[in-house]
Amino acid sequence: MRVARTETYDHTITGLLGKRADLFNEAERIRDRLAEIKNDIGAIDRTLNVLGYAGDLDAAMPRQKREVIFGRGELSKAIMGELRHAEGPLSSRDIAREIVTMRGEDARDRKYIADLTKRVSKALRQMRDEGHVRSAVDDKGNLSWERRA
Repeated sequence: MRVARTETYDHTITGLLGKRADLFNEAERIRDRLAEIKNDIGAIDRTLNVLGYAGDLDAAMPRQKREVIFGRGELSKAIMGELRHAEGPLSSRDIAREIVTMRGEDARDRKYIADLTKRVSKALRQMRDEGHVRSAVDDKGNLSWERRA
């Protein structure tokens, strides 16, 4: 019995590229579905509040592991990177959206954007206290941020 061998890895490469595309598409579908679920949970929570539910919704949920989204100093580095490349001052929400896009995550997930905006705002306040960035109030009363020169 003779084993078939090829001089190149064309078949293997083609197969791996196909599998990679399949996995990427599956990840996209899962990410989209996760964003939908999070938005649906938010809508249910709002409806419960409108209907007069006064209990603690978070206490009723099963305990989950804390998800570490950014390593130590990673968020601050991402913020400074966005401010470095910005053509002008940016809001916390603008910075959060840019970070989500840069990381290849789902920018349609409103809850994730809102949570990240809060984290970015806190990090920016700390960076301002340390003298790395400065803030200014725009005509609508919102803070805009830029690197300190």
